[in-house]
Amino acid sequence: MEKKVFLLDAFALVFRAYYALIRAPRVNSKGKNTNAQFGFTNTLVELITKQKPSHMAVCFDTSAPTERHTDFADYKANRQETPEDISAAVPDIKKIIEGFNIPVIAVDGFEADDVIGTLAKQAEAQGYEVYMVTPDKDYGQLVSEKVKIYKPAYQGNDVEIMGPEEVCAKWNIKEVNQVIDMLGMMGDAVDNIPGIPGVGEKTAAKFLAEYGSLENTLAHADQIKGAMGEKVRKGREMAILSKKLATIITSVPVEFHVEDFKLKEWDKEKLKQIFGELEFRTLGKRLLGEEFTVAASTRGVVEKEIPQGVQTDLFGNIIEQPAEKISADCNR
Repeated sequence: MEKKVFLLDAFALVFRAYYALIRAPRVNSKGKNTNAQFGFTNTLVELITKQKPSHMAVCFDTSAPTERHTDFADYKANRQETPEDISAAVPDIKKIIEGFNIPVIAVDGFEADDVIGTLAKQAEAQGYEVYMVTPDKDYGQLVSEKVKIYKPAYQGNDVEIMGPEEVCAKWNIKEVNQVIDMLGMMGDAVDNIPGIPGVGEKTAAKFLAEYGSLENTLAHADQIKGAMGEKVRKGREMAILSKKLATIITSVPVEFHVEDFKLKEWDKEKLKQIFGELEFRTLGKRLLGEEFTVAASTRGVVEKEIPQGVQTDLFGNIIEQPAEKISADCNR
């Protein structure tokens, strides 16, 4: 079997799944919104059946503060509160992951990015091809010939796989390690990383083309003319802090266990139980067989029946293109 590891950024995918169905929410007979659970399950099935990884893990953030919060109190402070439906979905999603016999990994004091970064580098060192499953652009700093970003298909857009060439082209840089220099200068609104006020992506790329790094740009700030030079000089401390905040840690106390991460037979009893609770009728039959049933008393939303030969994205949305039929051998 090919040595192929998929590391999933759980919350990034959970949020994507939830909002993909926000206009037509799935609600079961108990009034529970199951968008995130349904979409995330489709993610796992799509990856397992089509990408055929040998190893997999799903990485979560924890509620514990990180060093980034200590360094910068406003780190991620601009994010809206997590919708209650997503918070309620997380325990279900963890049960689903366990039903697929895939390890769930989270380490207090570190973000999922750091856990994935650490595991990716460990797996790479052991000769594995690694795919970091996330839509997050910051992961570009980790990419190598063996480590790539796997950006899932979404609402009709194709899967995007990014190696060093694609990352450098996207950011207009020469080396992937310059991603953190870019973020240090331009900041990141998603994580509330400030960067240098007034410096955007194009300007940051221009500075890197000329000076090679954030630090060298700051060292030559006196040579930068006009108002922009003044902005760079004034933004020095915040730029250095921003680069630190944007740097994914690859020394988390976690270990890539070959046997633990290897894909195994699904725990069908666990899946039957959680699919039954969530009332995943069609999905349950598709994965567990026609004998799967949901209690007759439930009258929630039934999954969309997907005709054979019709392609869907990772969240169950039909893509209007001819496509490969999902493997009938889903049970492994």
